Amino acid sequence: MRPAEPALLGSGQTGGMGGVLIGFGIIGVVILVGYVVGRIDLLGPQGHRALSQLVFFVLTPCLLFVTISKADVAVLFSPILVVSTAAALVAALISVVILRLVLHRSAAETTMGTMAGAYVNANNIGLPVAVYVLGSATFVAPVLLFQLLVLTPVVLTIMDVTTNRGSGASRWRTVTRPFTNPLLIASLVGVLCSVFGVTIPDDVREPFALIGAAAVPVVLISFGMSLHGQKPLQPGTARVDVLVESALKVVVMPVVAWLLGAFVFDFSHEQLFVVVVLAGLPSAQNAFNYAQRYQVGVAVARDTVLITTVAAVPALVAVAALLK
Repeated sequence: MRPAEPALLGSGQTGGMGGVLIGFGIIGVVILVGYVVGRIDLLGPQGHRALSQLVFFVLTPCLLFVTISKADVAVLFSPILVVSTAAALVAALISVVILRLVLHRSAAETTMGTMAGAYVNANNIGLPVAVYVLGSATFVAPVLLFQLLVLTPVVLTIMDVTTNRGSGASRWRTVTRPFTNPLLIASLVGVLCSVFGVTIPDDVREPFALIGAAAVPVVLISFGMSLHGQKPLQPGTARVDVLVESALKVVVMPVVAWLLGAFVFDFSHEQLFVVVVLAGLPSAQNAFNYAQRYQVGVAVARDTVLITTVAAVPALVAVAALLK
């Protein structure tokens, strides 16, 4: 399957259980290749960073633009986004109650821990899962837009206020920074093309499609490289916080999504499978990046991202077995 030309949401292209397992197998093999590349240090100490920069600024924006620009507007703003958002908010609320009221963490620690447990990896893992398991990169577009447009500014603003970093001007830059994100810009341009029915000539679209086709494999190789040398749950790393956030991400969010989709929104079988898989995606690496920036909850964010990434594979296979 060509990553830049996935079937669009609603086309009924999600496969049976065999297709789902094959999809996870493809993802797993490419991640393993990336792990080996990292282990033998094939690309040098800066290799992972270079690949990450290429993916973030070039490959993924092209993939998102090409995919979203051809999507049905009703699909982009469907009830799937509502359920995905609600599942994340429920997990976030539970996290705040446990971290703040039970474990007595600071406001900054609570914010970073909550982000680790409720912010899904819609890019590095979400895109490959959407392409190879769900059948279309369009599935993750609404979630990616919501997280970049709403959740990220909220989290960064809270962190700036609670850690007393920066003046009012710098806080304003923090709020507006997501709007300079290439993933968000590419997605919004794609949405505008979809909303206004702009038809992009094939000769114009093909270079972006060709570049975007490299996004998924390079993302997975880069992610595999990042797993080398990681050892979670070391002494003094707030293990309770990590286990709480990991459970919220891998178990609570998918269950909430299933309950809402099945009993509140009366989703079709395919829609239910999609929304539960999206909720079961692992924690986003952005949580670790922001934790490093503010030097708050670094170990919690790092370990939660790693544990949920490893645990998400059997969890999502279980979801596929139950719902497909």
